[in-house]
Amino acid sequence: MKRAVYAGSFDPVTNGHLWMIEQGYELFDEMIVAIGVNPDKRSTFTVEEREQMLHECTRHLPKLRVAHFENQFLVNYAQSVNANFILRGIRTASDYEFERTMRYVNSDLVPDIDTVFLMPPRQIAEVSSTMIKGLVGPVGWEQVLKQYVPPPVHRRFIEMTLKG
Repeated sequence: MKRAVYAGSFDPVTNGHLWMIEQGYELFDEMIVAIGVNPDKRSTFTVEEREQMLHECTRHLPKLRVAHFENQFLVNYAQSVNANFILRGIRTASDYEFERTMRYVNSDLVPDIDTVFLMPPRQIAEVSSTMIKGLVGPVGWEQVLKQYVPPPVHRRFIEMTLKG
């Protein structure tokens, strides 16, 4: 069985993340989307909110698992769930350099887990969670945000700004 882990902060989930998840779902027998929790990083959404958004965005993928992990290397988490692949996206040259290095480090730690890289289509290649959060606020942001995030995420941002 080909089991893969696709990990990230997913703070928030973007259309780029969703593209990666859907591609991985088609490529592997089993996909686990894992939220990596960094206690030193201030998140916009709680882990529970991010898990909920991922579930809402991936309802059309019935065999997908959503989980989270904390205080361990991704490759060790992948090993703990018996995954034999890590799925990673490459958007830019700097992503490539970072991911290439991490692939070799992961291979040193757990040689049996391979890393598979995908490159998203041009129209979503520049979308990142950081960019999404930077769009919220100016007049008209609601309409702009719609093109970069799935509807459940868009709804959460609207609700969040209405609360104050």
